[in-house]
Amino acid sequence: MKIVVIGGTGHIGTYLIPRLVLEGHEVICVSRKKSLPYQQHPAWESVTQISIDRESAENDGTFGQQIQKLGAGIVIDLICFTPESAQQLVEALQGHVQHFLHCGTIWVHGHSEVVPTKETQHREPICDYGKKKAAIETYLLAQAKENQFPVTILHPGHIVGPGWNPVNPIGTENPEVFKRLAEGKEVVLPNLGMETLHHVHADDVAAAFCAAIANRENAIGENFHIVSEQALTLRGYAKAVSAWFGQKPNLSFLSWEEWKNTVTPLEAEETWDHIAHSPNCSIEKAKQMINYSPRYTSLQAIEEAVRYLFKQTKP
Repeated sequence: MKIVVIGGTGHIGTYLIPRLVLEGHEVICVSRKKSLPYQQHPAWESVTQISIDRESAENDGTFGQQIQKLGAGIVIDLICFTPESAQQLVEALQGHVQHFLHCGTIWVHGHSEVVPTKETQHREPICDYGKKKAAIETYLLAQAKENQFPVTILHPGHIVGPGWNPVNPIGTENPEVFKRLAEGKEVVLPNLGMETLHHVHADDVAAAFCAAIANRENAIGENFHIVSEQALTLRGYAKAVSAWFGQKPNLSFLSWEEWKNTVTPLEAEETWDHIAHSPNCSIEKAKQMINYSPRYTSLQAIEEAVRYLFKQTKP
């Protein structure tokens, strides 16, 4: 089947597009500019790459039409961030596609309360990004219910893989934290280090999109968390990283009010965003309905990325 992937050269598309090609699909990758995926794969040689500036095309009202004219039976949107953007695409694709898959985020949930969080739990997003993605989810599911629009929404956690910095044990993307842990140096964690992060390997997210396509009858009109089997506490995460490099964890702890003054304001904001959410999401629905089965634990996914990072920066 012909499949259009919007934003296909990023984290998820790096793994998703080769999977789709190997499954026999004709794939069109749409991106703002022709760029290379994080990992090379021979399958990319058979992919049609089309450059469309989404923002510009949406401003003049043509983006949805341009995607519809590609004539795909399946459209996967990996880079939709506003309800208006989703609406323009849905209105253009209504009646023209068999399946539309949207990449959401576990940030549609706010503070974790009853864990693991299930897809059915009430939405109370606490940041602008989460609020917009939750609004998109509400709109898309309403379109599925009211107009039979064939949508599936996948909500990944903290995506990780070789080629980009994982969210680290203090909830930022600063690779220096991994270096300090690898060298046995002190790392200061906020509070008691019991807040959580929930990672997922980009290839597991890609596999989930393929699973949703393969189980379309179960997937249409549904939303699914796509994360690893278990979340990590900051403390447990830091201890594991130390162990990878033969070190004993050298951890200390400060209250949030004290800790936030040990990093830059931007890092403090990033850490707060993660620990305020403290995500811990269930994947039982995805397991049962689309046969989602992550190959990587959080730590396995992170370790692969960290060792790749160290290899790239080694003098």
